[in-house]
Amino acid sequence: MLVDDKIFLGTSTQPEYIALKYGNRHGLVTGATGTGKTVTLQVMAEGFSGAGVPVFAADIKGDLSGVGKMGQAQGWQTQRAQDIGFAEFKDAVFPVMFWDLFGRQGHPIRTTISEMGALLLSRLLSLNDTQEGVLNIAFKLADDEAMLLLDLKDLRALLVEVQERATEISSRYGNVSTASIGAIQRALLVLEQQGGENFFGERALDIVDLMRTDSDGRGFISILAADDLMQAPRLYSTFLLWLLSELFEELPEVGDLDRPKLVFFFDEAHLLFDDAPKALIDKVEQVVRLVRSKGVGVYFVTQNPVDIPESVLAQLGNRVQHALRAYTPREQKAVRVAAETFRPNPAFSTEEVITQLGIGEALVSVLEAKGVPSMVGRTLIRPPSAQVGPILPAERAAIIAGSPVAGLYDTAIDRDSAFEALSRKARDKQLAEERQQLEEADRKTAERTYQDAAAPRRSTRQTPAEAAMNSLARTVANRLGSALVRGILGSLKRGR
Repeated sequence: MLVDDKIFLGTSTQPEYIALKYGNRHGLVTGATGTGKTVTLQVMAEGFSGAGVPVFAADIKGDLSGVGKMGQAQGWQTQRAQDIGFAEFKDAVFPVMFWDLFGRQGHPIRTTISEMGALLLSRLLSLNDTQEGVLNIAFKLADDEAMLLLDLKDLRALLVEVQERATEISSRYGNVSTASIGAIQRALLVLEQQGGENFFGERALDIVDLMRTDSDGRGFISILAADDLMQAPRLYSTFLLWLLSELFEELPEVGDLDRPKLVFFFDEAHLLFDDAPKALIDKVEQVVRLVRSKGVGVYFVTQNPVDIPESVLAQLGNRVQHALRAYTPREQKAVRVAAETFRPNPAFSTEEVITQLGIGEALVSVLEAKGVPSMVGRTLIRPPSAQVGPILPAERAAIIAGSPVAGLYDTAIDRDSAFEALSRKARDKQLAEERQQLEEADRKTAERTYQDAAAPRRSTRQTPAEAAMNSLARTVANRLGSALVRGILGSLKRGR
């Protein structure tokens, strides 16, 4: 049942496969909570890895980490294999690298402020149009004055510089208001409190490290620990979009290969589009549409197809739909929309079957010859070969220690950048002001000394008239003093 150049997904009335040559045509895995999406994701990740295709996937609950441990088939796995006639089923383990934006459950992932760019950073900080404009001005100033923007302290220092030079900068680039600067600074503080400062800096992630294969030719499965990251959903979605953009910008054009160079699974994909401005959705559509020619396949994992904008949904050729609930009018509409995205099968009503699927069952439609979608089939998904469920912390630590990138990203690097340059500039300015004040004080002191030296001195010699007057005054004073003394003595005698 295993076929070269194809990934076995399960069995409907026939085996269902994803052809590797269409693996870069993207895909969608949907279904309500608890219907088996994570197991399907693991099956697909194992299939791509076994075919030599590296995989990057976000692990929301920690369950996907089991792919790095040898499986020990449980009863339901062996029973499922028998039910679908999967005689080749066996336990296996796959090469894994663990990553974590916070550096706690995997190798740290970092990027620089400059690489993130103003558009994605504005999305991350929830800035309005005016604030985004000010941020763009700050980035332009940094470019024009050759200032490196690597981490959050660089951006803060740059914003202070923009505020201090607001009049000059407004005349060159456009209006800069104190209120907008303050709003951006407050948003940066919130991001820092969410742990976002760990994400910005160096050493920045080299995407080549996500595209490794092991000695057996199997692709490494890079697993992003996202359980803590989901507490900051904007950071999560912005990071994954940044990573997708980096793949698009850095990888060369390769056209249609016999298999993808990398497959990217975006779990909880609705977070990318919630309250997203049109400019951001347009960017996602552009990247998804064009990254195919770079040999990258993108697979969105979410609860409902309506979570994905139609312009993006149209790009997703390989689809797996698990069960949906239809208790409310909104849910019933969502089921109809999901059913309409499949090529109909005359054997059953797609809309009805979506609500009847059991755990581990799914509607599957994949691209076949000439890229035409296959007729939808009600499929029982094959069991994974590796462990189903999370591994222990000690097992994770051992895998991290033996990783091919162990020690490469663990220590942050703090290069000379905008913060240091602007700190030197502020220090030089302060020293110049202090020097000017000292020079001014010295000038005033010298001026007073010169004025005192140049002023005419009064003569101490007396004229004859002055001498006569002084002599007369002394005589009068002496006589008055003598008379006063005699009067006092006389009164004392009479009082006896």
